[in-house]
Amino acid sequence: MKMIRVSAKALAFLIVACGMFANAQAAGGGIAWDKAPDRTNDLVALQNGAKLFVNYCMNCHSASYMRYNRLTDIGLSEQQIKDNLLFATDKVGETMVASINPKEAKQWFGANPPDLTLVARSRSAAGRGSGADYLYTYLRTYYPDESKATGWNNLAFPNVGMPHVLWQLQGMRQPVFDMKSEDGREVKIFKGWEQLTPGSMTALEYDNAIGDLVSFMQWMGEPSQKSRIRIGVGVMLFLLILTAFTWRLNAAYWKDIK
Repeated sequence: MKMIRVSAKALAFLIVACGMFANAQAAGGGIAWDKAPDRTNDLVALQNGAKLFVNYCMNCHSASYMRYNRLTDIGLSEQQIKDNLLFATDKVGETMVASINPKEAKQWFGANPPDLTLVARSRSAAGRGSGADYLYTYLRTYYPDESKATGWNNLAFPNVGMPHVLWQLQGMRQPVFDMKSEDGREVKIFKGWEQLTPGSMTALEYDNAIGDLVSFMQWMGEPSQKSRIRIGVGVMLFLLILTAFTWRLNAAYWKDIK
């Protein structure tokens, strides 16, 4: 669970296309979104998602509305956070800021990479799915494309600007299409994937890892969501019971009055 550190020069390539999540609106359609697993109540999954987020996302992107010590809510101790998720100069009470220097990023590329704190709440689309569904599909549908500057493209976000930073985990895959005639023209219908090179994870392991990462990002967008729901349910039950007592009390007061 140790931090993966990337040099400033190595970040230059990654940052070229850091319009990953917050700017990653599915331009021109893309494929249907897969349903993301909801593991926001699974502490082990959230901890693994936090590790993936810090190791692979925070080299470029910040989560500046989230403090490291809030990760104690998913079962991590402050010592575990310090040992495994912090850069050497960070403190556990600080916000989750990217390792790249903001001034250098702005100087090199004209703007800082987008913040990801609320990305899972902001990417929903009517008729397609939630923001978590989009992220889950997006992170699993990269494929190599030599015509692109980064060497990568994405089925959920065609012509995406960000490279596949998780490709070593997933390996390289090529989409397979069937041709179908519609309105007198041939169109591509996505059929599945062909594995070109293996990754360090199997397909199932990678999908599970992305499920953990997306669940963490979903939790990060509203850490108190589950508590809010529990409190809301408790309040509604209390009001129902109070209404029943009030109705009986009202009937007792007026029973002799016709």
